[in-house]
Amino acid sequence: MTKKQKKMVIRLGISAVFLIGGIAAEGVHPADWILFIISYLAAGYDIPLKAVRNIRNGQVFDENFLMTVATAGAIGVGELEEAVAVMLFYQVGELFSDYAVNRSRKSITELMDINPDYANVLREGKEEQVEPDQVEVGEVILVKPGEKVPLDGMVVKGSSSLDTKALTGESIPVEVTEGEGVVSGSINLNGVLEIRVTKVYDDSTVAKILELVENASSRKARAENFITRFARVYTPIVVVLALILALAPPVLLRQPWSVWVYRACSFLVVSCPCALVISVPLSFFGGLGAASKQGILMKGSNYLEALGNLDTVVFDKTGTLTTGKFQVTEVETAGLCSRGELLELAAYGELHSNHPIALSVKEAFEIDAGGKQLQGDKIRSVEEIPGHGMHVGLEKIRDGEGAGGRDLYIGNEKLMELQGIHVPVGNGAQGTTLYVADGKEYLGMLVISDMVRQDVPEALRLLRREGVRNLVMLTGDKESVGKAVGEKLGLDKVFGGLLPGDKVQKVESLLREKPEDRTLAFVGDGINDAPVLARADVGIAMGGIGSDAAVEAADVVIMNDEPSKIVDGIRIARKTVGIVRQNIVFAIGVKVLVLVLVACGLASMWAAVFGDVGVSVLAILNAVRALNYRRGKT
Repeated sequence: MTKKQKKMVIRLGISAVFLIGGIAAEGVHPADWILFIISYLAAGYDIPLKAVRNIRNGQVFDENFLMTVATAGAIGVGELEEAVAVMLFYQVGELFSDYAVNRSRKSITELMDINPDYANVLREGKEEQVEPDQVEVGEVILVKPGEKVPLDGMVVKGSSSLDTKALTGESIPVEVTEGEGVVSGSINLNGVLEIRVTKVYDDSTVAKILELVENASSRKARAENFITRFARVYTPIVVVLALILALAPPVLLRQPWSVWVYRACSFLVVSCPCALVISVPLSFFGGLGAASKQGILMKGSNYLEALGNLDTVVFDKTGTLTTGKFQVTEVETAGLCSRGELLELAAYGELHSNHPIALSVKEAFEIDAGGKQLQGDKIRSVEEIPGHGMHVGLEKIRDGEGAGGRDLYIGNEKLMELQGIHVPVGNGAQGTTLYVADGKEYLGMLVISDMVRQDVPEALRLLRREGVRNLVMLTGDKESVGKAVGEKLGLDKVFGGLLPGDKVQKVESLLREKPEDRTLAFVGDGINDAPVLARADVGIAMGGIGSDAAVEAADVVIMNDEPSKIVDGIRIARKTVGIVRQNIVFAIGVKVLVLVLVACGLASMWAAVFGDVGVSVLAILNAVRALNYRRGKT
């Protein structure tokens, strides 16, 4: 509880004591009135002051104005006890709302705590503590156990476990060692790390995330904009109606002034729109907080609302549905050498290449050979044949081979055709096929595939269950490769061989096909897919923890590489929107009912208190539920 809230509790306690004293002394004049006035001032002396200040600023019809006029009118007709009770319970409701807002802000505040206070930079062999924005790219910083990583960089010395929960929502620590990248905002758990800085503070992950979170509240959902417009029109109307209610019957029908002024005051109390004005934005704020706890950052509640209406989800392939890391998934020999020998020859052929496919071949050989090292001095010549593969002259590497060694060709089918070598085709392999030949002799082939992410099949199944009608994949890979992956995953449509501009055109076509009231999301890595992320109703970037482009281009950033987080986002969005609708229907329904009853003289100011404060408290407590979300639950 904040200091402000504690002061309010003390004020309300004093007010309640004097209210009870006034009720006990009722009829003993002027003691009862003195006790009631003290109770009124203790609870709400600041409300009339706020009303006057807001009127000076041009804001007339707010809840402070309504409560001031209503309670002043009740005092004027001799209903001092009810005027005090209205002010007391109104302030109780305000206390509840303030507490609820602070609770919702807490999750965002925890995320903001990733902001580092300092950096230990090593300069001329000495450790110097400076502000993170004073460290330049290329400098080395020291991060001790328990400290936040202040800047993005590469570990040059040491190993440790990093807590990235505030960034990704995952509680399992990440192990890092020399040569691996680290991102700012992580917490170093044990070892001492020396990190070479790769980005200045303003370009760091933590700075981008904080900027995103701080700006999230500026993009409002349609429901929030509706409530804002509703309150601007609604409040002046009810003030005019209350004025008519107070004046018309006494003037036109010679009715008692005290009766109709009392009803008008009760009308003003119940008409206060704070239940909606507070609970609706609070619900969306809670939804954004719940998402951030799961490592899902949204740039505004409008995207939270849109995520709840998904009809079509379009995925990029590499780096989104697949890991982006190639692996040798098949090895098939022609019978002239063993599987291990074929892997070794292919690895020699790719020894001097850093292409992802070449790296996967060398990795597969090392695993198969139990750590055996290739001998670079055995390679006597290397020729790269663009668009085809490699031609490598290899000396004798094992007993039994001819003294002349090997004349290796490693590449695609076009390379084999160029050398006049017949190879088997149409084997149904899913991935890139690498053929190996020695001179004119075909030795075998390797199939290299980009592996599907572990949780993708389950994520797609859950998306179907959440009502997503179309699952589509766009890829720059060959159509055959894309369709093989799409068929394996059960996708509805697959489009291959696409450039970034082609992907935009496909998304625009899918946008025209979807229902008017539903939305389309594009899920990509945020680097090569920025145009498509911007064109979709909701652009979702995967793995935003290390990508500036992801944070810049996307509407929603998933801070790790789990597509299943999209399902969490949908569930949080639908729960939040559901709570908003419940509050709108409940608040308006109860208020209209009580307004009618008050106007007809069938309800007192106590009913009006429930229609205002009671409804507000219930709506706020319901709104707080948006903050509570656990994976697998809605």
